[in-house]
Amino acid sequence: QVQLVESGGGLVQPGGSLRLSCAASESILRSNIMAWYRQAPGKERELVAHITSSGFTNYADSVKGRFTISRDNARNTVYLQMNSLKPEDTAVYYCNRHPPFGPWGQGTQVTVSS
Repeated sequence: QVQLVESGGGLVQPGGSLRLSCAASESILRSNIMAWYRQAPGKERELVAHITSSGFTNYADSVKGRFTISRDNARNTVYLQMNSLKPEDTAVYYCNRHPPFGPWGQGTQVTVSS
């Protein structure tokens, strides 16, 4: 069973940056659309960004221009570069295929606060 391990979260001030990483236990990235999702307290999990196997990307309107998703198939890793962070970006961030399939990882907490 494929495992997804997210890392890179933390506490950052508004306007700051973080880079999240998602490591897969095997080569699921090569032929799959991969995505980052987030879930804020009391809210549904939402799609943040996704990237196809050929590198085409798409973003939620709320993060467009601030976040960048990328992938390294050789390292079985997906990244999310987050710049100009806002308090409303506070959430647990997860990666998975798009649409989601299989078990979710534990996620990584991102807190944007002064």
